Amino acid sequence: MQLLWTDWLVMIAYFALSLAIGLYYRRRASRGVDEFFVGGRTVPWWLAGTSMVATTFAADTPLAVAGMVALGGVAGNWLWWNFALSGLLTVFLFARMWRRSGVLTDVEFAELRYAGKPAAFLRGFRAVYLGLPINIVVLGWVNLAMIKILTVAVGLTRNEAVGVVLLLIAFTAGTSALSGLRGVLVADLVQFALMMGSSIALAYYAVDAVGGLDQLVAGLASAPGEPLAFFPAADSPWMPVEALCVYLGLVWWSTWYPGSDPGGGGFVAQRMFSTSDERQSLLATLWFNVAHYALRTWPWVIVALAATVLYPSLDDPETGYVRVLLEHLPPALRGVMIAGFVAAYMSTVSTNLNWGAGYIVNDVYRRFYRPSASEPELIRVSRWTTLLLAVASAGVTFYMDSISGVWKLLLATGAGTGGVLIMRWFWWRVNAWAEVAAVATAAVVSLGLQLIGGLDTDQPLEFSTVMVTTVAATTAVWLAVMWATPAEPLDTLRDFYRRVRPYAVGWGPIAKLEPDVEPEKGLGEDVLAFAASCLLVYGLMFAAGKYLFGELQSAGVALLLAVVGGAVVGRALSRLNRRAG
Repeated sequence: MQLLWTDWLVMIAYFALSLAIGLYYRRRASRGVDEFFVGGRTVPWWLAGTSMVATTFAADTPLAVAGMVALGGVAGNWLWWNFALSGLLTVFLFARMWRRSGVLTDVEFAELRYAGKPAAFLRGFRAVYLGLPINIVVLGWVNLAMIKILTVAVGLTRNEAVGVVLLLIAFTAGTSALSGLRGVLVADLVQFALMMGSSIALAYYAVDAVGGLDQLVAGLASAPGEPLAFFPAADSPWMPVEALCVYLGLVWWSTWYPGSDPGGGGFVAQRMFSTSDERQSLLATLWFNVAHYALRTWPWVIVALAATVLYPSLDDPETGYVRVLLEHLPPALRGVMIAGFVAAYMSTVSTNLNWGAGYIVNDVYRRFYRPSASEPELIRVSRWTTLLLAVASAGVTFYMDSISGVWKLLLATGAGTGGVLIMRWFWWRVNAWAEVAAVATAAVVSLGLQLIGGLDTDQPLEFSTVMVTTVAATTAVWLAVMWATPAEPLDTLRDFYRRVRPYAVGWGPIAKLEPDVEPEKGLGEDVLAFAASCLLVYGLMFAAGKYLFGELQSAGVALLLAVVGGAVVGRALSRLNRRAG
């Protein structure tokens, strides 16, 4: 693709704006680690939530969706649609408690909830594990995707693309180190507007290229399978009913995955910590889930469907998205779209650099090495850590050949841990050893089934076997370890109960010792609000899709369900406002 001078102008303007944001927030980020890593805890919900959406829009995301749609049609998106359940559970059951915890990182929570050496070990281990290998691998994955985009879309050689990515890493690390989280959030807002607008424009021109929505539907009617079906057939080769049940019944709550942590966590937790109060935290996560699933799905899916009609025999279906961009987007908009990809890449990288540095600085350097470190010292270390993580991620990229291989690794090491991550909020008896046992067992069992047992998670039935076996084994082990080891000290449990005020269900013995503490109320109502929010998000998503495909009756039913869900969610928000007041 030959870039025009206008394309270069758009990209230069974006880089200039990113640098200006970094310089503008430099002094504010220097005030202390709270400002650097959680924006001083004064961020409004709409900015925190939009940043979550922007972060999940990595440069590879629309390409991955194109691959899913080429494999399984619209229903192929259940590979990521299922995680809406986890996100919405966080909205109504965990967001307020996370904000009340007052921690700087989600792994710091370990020493709030637990006590002694096991808690310290858990905090340090998870900080190093998530901040270094996992974070660097995710960054390497994003770098690899950007290299792929540059080679396909811009026509660079691999070596040229690697050079461009190295420059992008250096620039992103520099601006992130300057601005801290506040600058990252503002840059994310710009990225979201740029990429959302570009995605909608590309969807419009993709539909125009196949002759309109009616022609798109007609073209897909003759395609193998049922590409417009919202659920796979029971005998689907890529997702048989057993695999679909595993995704909808197991994966979303039992599997840790960056950005979709059971019970909240990771960069989502970081954004919750950055908000000004509990209500803002809840609204931020609600907006994130509505925008991520209901708003952003169809611009990606429509382009992916058009690509299957326009290019039915691609060796790499993921490149269909880029081909539509190159061949059917007007030249004046191509540079804007490429700039959007660059912005999406920089958004994800800047978040991971800031988030990962938070673990290393707060939960390793300050906790174990320099407890008395001054704020200026911690800011210096934070900036150097940000830069070093960028260098490490660049190095890892050279040893990565497969994006799907990284997905399998992350899914394997996180399978089965969700149960203990959720129950630690609801049950006083859960202790640090239980969580340690869950993390270790999940990794050993899942990797063992694949490396020794020969099961391939790319095969849906074998994936289901790995997931069910790992969750069952992990749950049995952490429960056994929990009962075989002492409960956490009463002082720790009482401090946690006073600070976080969890639901009284499961905390009865501690609640009796703290009669003056008003715990979180209305668990049943919050569960109902969670269910209603699922109706809202999936109803809106299905209504939009059915309307686009001309199925007006089905669209009306889905919209009605969304309205009912929205009404219940609205009542829940009013109730929570009164409770907070």
